[in-house]
Amino acid sequence: MSRKYSQEHQWIQTNDADGIVGITQHAQNTLGDIVFVELPKIGNIFKQGEVVCVVESVKTAADVFMPVSGEITEVNIALIEDPSLVNSDPMGAGWFFKVKLADKAQLDSLMDETSYNKLID
Repeated sequence: MSRKYSQEHQWIQTNDADGIVGITQHAQNTLGDIVFVELPKIGNIFKQGEVVCVVESVKTAADVFMPVSGEITEVNIALIEDPSLVNSDPMGAGWFFKVKLADKAQLDSLMDETSYNKLID
């Protein structure tokens, strides 16, 4: 499994043709206390860079962008009852959705952890 990062502060962890997507530690720090996550519908298809869902905090609302093109295969329903999972574990239990990759080559346009850390420094 490998993890890549978008300039919009999403991460995707991939395993073959599937991925798990969430927002980064930096993004959740910037947003503050998360109070609501609007999850996408299973079966919806999005292109890389499209808005896939919205996250709301006590400070603001922010769009979540699709890091790669693909079909939503699962959503993290635990976030509906406890959106604070995004704050407490954004890189783990606070994941947003799973996606079936349409074009695995799009992962090459994303950053590795070292490059992402340079972006946010």
